[in-house]
Parts: sequence; C-alpha cells; structure tokens
Amino acid sequence: MVWLAVRVVVFAVLYGGTFLALIPSWFAGVGRVSLGGARWAGLVPLVVGIVVVVACVVGFAVHGRGTPAPFDPPRRLVTGWLYARVRNPIYVGGSLVLLGEAIVWQSVAVLGYAVGMWLIWHLLVVGYEEPALCRRFGSRYDQYREQVRRWLPRLRTPHEG
Repeated sequence: MVWLAVRVVVFAVLYGGTFLALIPSWFAGVGRVSLGGARWAGLVPLVVGIVVVVACVVGFAVHGRGTPAPFDPPRRLVTGWLYARVRNPIYVGGSLVLLGEAIVWQSVAVLGYAVGMWLIWHLLVVGYEEPALCRRFGSRYDQYREQVRRWLPRLRTPHEG
C-alpha cells in the first residue's frame, strides 16, 4: 500500500506539476488580454479541474490499484464515480485546470496551450489508451465504452435510468 501511495504521488507531481502548472506558467505572460475583474471567474474551472484530477488519481489508486500513467496502469478497470459519467475525466479535469489558468492569467497563449493539450490527449486516448484497454480488459471495456461517452459527461449514468 505504501508503494502504491509513492507511485501515486510521483505521478501527480510529474503530471500535474509539469503539464498543468510549470509549462502553462511559462506562457502566462504571452498574449495577455485584459479581462478586468472577470478574470477571477477562471477560478471556477481551475478549482473544479483540480478536484476532478485529484479524485481521478485517487480513484485509480483505490479502485484500480495503479495510476493513470501508461507505465503504471491500473490492475482493474476503473468505471465508478466520475468514470461512470465520462471515460476520460482526468483529461477533462486537466482541460478545466488549463482553461481556468488561461482566464485567471488572461493569457491567449495558455488558452492555445490548453487546446493543444486537449488535442494531444484526444490522440493519446484514441491511438493508444482505448486499444490498450480493449486488449487488457476485453468485452468488459467494450461494454463500458458503449455505455459511457469519451468526452462529454452524462448527467445520469446508464444505471440511473
């Protein structure tokens, strides 16, 4: 259990620290536009995104016994809680973090980075993750994929009617 916690912390620092904090901060002052006080509205997607990313990382550890990292994938298919509403909530959360940063920092460059990261995540999901999950979990993943959307969350899960 301790080793799993170490792996989760390493993943969170590498993923969150690099892609959601360090790199966007490099672009923060580029292409600034004045949003005035409205910039603080960006705290909403920023905070929601952070909560979603943290919940996903914890969910992978607790339910999947692994991390979201390709080099340390979960041992079990994670389909509960946020994953019952959308197949890729960690990327949705990451996109919200980046959107919130773009608004708070009033940076068109960070917004461009957010769009670029979403495109990279989409290509990663379609080109690598979904085929790998099909091979690893077979018909269970196929059934999950039929019931849960890739990017747009459902307000109700298929089991809620």
